[in-house]
Amino acid sequence: MLVFRQAVAIDQKNLKMIEVDRCSRRRGLFRLSAETVLPAPIDEVFAFFSKAENLEAITPPWLHFQIVTPTPISMKAGALIDYRLRLRGLPIRWRTEISDWEPPFRFVDRQLRGPHKSWEHTHEFEETATGTTMRDKVEYSVFGGAVVERLFVRSDLKKIFTYRNEQINIRLGGGNI
Repeated sequence: MLVFRQAVAIDQKNLKMIEVDRCSRRRGLFRLSAETVLPAPIDEVFAFFSKAENLEAITPPWLHFQIVTPTPISMKAGALIDYRLRLRGLPIRWRTEISDWEPPFRFVDRQLRGPHKSWEHTHEFEETATGTTMRDKVEYSVFGGAVVERLFVRSDLKKIFTYRNEQINIRLGGGNI
């Protein structure tokens, strides 16, 4: 059950929506959902995400995001990836684990160390008659709870995922949105 829903971006060509929900099933847990339709085949879309280095290309430059783990990274269940970034000017080290790897339909990365109390990002890909629908679901909790989430984290995540989806569309959708 969802307590609130706030649409961020709707129908900007291929970007269908980004929403942030407060999950009522677990106190302090939030969910970001995003959906993008890409006119590329599912194998091409999944191949893009199979290269961890592409994460740098789709992350906003203001985060100064860098993958620290030596590349190329063999993407599979159990793979560990270390990152360095700056969030609101503060240096952050982040480690994620690929907990599920189901090519070309789905994978999940979860934070082992980083800026959130918890972070689990599910990436799903569905082949359609016109290409691929890409869905992101991030369930996260933050230090400082709902107030910090509402004042800082939510707006940052909306900007990050809007930028990310625009960049994915440029690389896999054939142009600007």
